[in-house]
Amino acid sequence: MDGKTLHPIQSTSSSSSPKHLLIPDPSVASSSSALPIATLTAASAVSIRPRKNRKVSSSSDASKRVASSAAGRLAVRVIPRPLSSDGEIVAALRYLRAADPYLARVIDLHELPTFQCLHPPFHALARSILYQQLAMKAGAAVYARFISLCGGESGVVPEVVLDLTPHQLRQIGVSGRKASYLHDLARKYHSGILSDAAIVAMDDKSLSTMLTMVKGIGAWSVHMFMIFSLHRPDVLPVGDLGVRKGVQLLYGLEEVPRPSQMEQLCERWRPYRSVGSWYMWRLGEVKGAPPLASSNAEDGALDFTSVGGGAISQPQLIDPIQILPSLG
Repeated sequence: MDGKTLHPIQSTSSSSSPKHLLIPDPSVASSSSALPIATLTAASAVSIRPRKNRKVSSSSDASKRVASSAAGRLAVRVIPRPLSSDGEIVAALRYLRAADPYLARVIDLHELPTFQCLHPPFHALARSILYQQLAMKAGAAVYARFISLCGGESGVVPEVVLDLTPHQLRQIGVSGRKASYLHDLARKYHSGILSDAAIVAMDDKSLSTMLTMVKGIGAWSVHMFMIFSLHRPDVLPVGDLGVRKGVQLLYGLEEVPRPSQMEQLCERWRPYRSVGSWYMWRLGEVKGAPPLASSNAEDGALDFTSVGGGAISQPQLIDPIQILPSLG
């Protein structure tokens, strides 16, 4: 070494803590800032020597490599806690109430949303394919026959689905095209391209990319899967008409917002846009409700007991995969 003293170098970049882990206090949210990540770096000149005189790396060098590796791991995306985790719904509602006063009124009208994990990822994806382009009753009938053909719910696995012939599937009401979708999904699992474990571990962007590679699964299907099967907290189904109509009603817009407008309109809900979307479906069930943003009620509160003769439809606690089975 040249005898100079090495000093820690303070990184100029910053990295915010995951929003799903820290619920911001609205009173101080505007002044909060990300804490800079301090990294210790050392640079030393390495003299060029003949191979026979090259020194074995010291324990100090090894420690530096370990530290460098640990610093690199900080850049890995962290999968947010699912909404079905203890306390996540309460945290989400506290955040959304503070972030959006209009949405806060809708939240107060309904019970807390529930997110239950009913099926493993492969089963849930196969089920979504079966419901495509079918009315609720017809889809349920086909799905029940499919479960029976697989030998029960536990039999809905890639190997079993691959063994089902198109003829067998046609006999229970599955079209040839849907049969090809099911087989494509099963093949991607069988080849290792997809797996339940990998799907659960993927971040939202990667998951969307991988799942849309499966025949018959489009962006809307992926959004529904991420919300209602994986319980991801920050999914905004921009193409869902029910959510878009809810946003129109919430903010008193003249027209249903276009998918391209939804990101900006719902930005304040981040990182709990899945929960905000859930309430937009609920808002659409309120018959005859005027736009909340144009309410003249005292203190901005809207009395829904006087809307539409007091007729408020009960929330349908069924996920849109069931309500709107036209996937893709």
